[in-house]
Amino acid sequence: MYRSEPAPTPEPLPFPVADSHTHLDLVDTFGSEEDLPVPSPDAPEVLARLDEAEAAGVARVVQVGTDVDSSQWAAALADADPRVLAAAALHPNEAPRLADLDAALAAIDAVAALPRVAALGETGLDYFRTDEAGRAAQLRSFRAHIAIAKERGKALVIHDRDAHEDVLATLDADGAPDRVVLHCFSGDFAFAKECARRGFFMSFAGNATFKNAQKLRDAASVAPPELVLVETDAPFMAPIPVRGYRNHPALTNYTARFLADYLERDLEAFCERVWRNTEAAFGPW
Repeated sequence: MYRSEPAPTPEPLPFPVADSHTHLDLVDTFGSEEDLPVPSPDAPEVLARLDEAEAAGVARVVQVGTDVDSSQWAAALADADPRVLAAAALHPNEAPRLADLDAALAAIDAVAALPRVAALGETGLDYFRTDEAGRAAQLRSFRAHIAIAKERGKALVIHDRDAHEDVLATLDADGAPDRVVLHCFSGDFAFAKECARRGFFMSFAGNATFKNAQKLRDAASVAPPELVLVETDAPFMAPIPVRGYRNHPALTNYTARFLADYLERDLEAFCERVWRNTEAAFGPW
């Protein structure tokens, strides 16, 4: 359960950044004691979160789908607000649960064709929550998303949990799209070097600030500056010093500050580089 009071508001960044991966549809519903409905894309609470983020220097977001409904929601939000781009996909853990995976993939392809949908994601492999019985469907879904991203000329946003080698092997075998983002980067120093060698973007979330996450900081230290992104993965994993609060895009501010300090880079220059990287990954807003 999250803390009930809002997280402290950070000072604005000296140069804006983008939250490269968020789930605004969940920010004000996830973890509630009540069974709250997902708000409409133009609901006041959704717009308030975008305004709050912009005031903190997080001027743009990528709203990410995890199934057909949330992907359509993301596309609708991107149509409604110029601060938002959308990503559409079946989450790796969603694919094995579907009675008709092909129909769901066709629906994702239709959403991916929309102009404000900048990416296919989050897709990939998750060996933490999906057991052996579900992995064939998960892999089939991943490969379908790779193909759609290439056909549509969109970025590919990867969810990778405990599956580093197979994620890279699948991308190498099928041929990666021109732009690949490893969301909520979870690998170590060696995996970061392999991603860098392939030109993949690495997006760091609030967990990079946690005390037990030295391997993520080691990875950030070898990630080329032109391949680094920041994100919330809201409503999950709020960064230090607001861990325990419900995460939301404005709190990307804290992660950007932490990484700039840890990497011993000027904050304004770091933020400007991240902004350019995010546009290189997803295109202009």
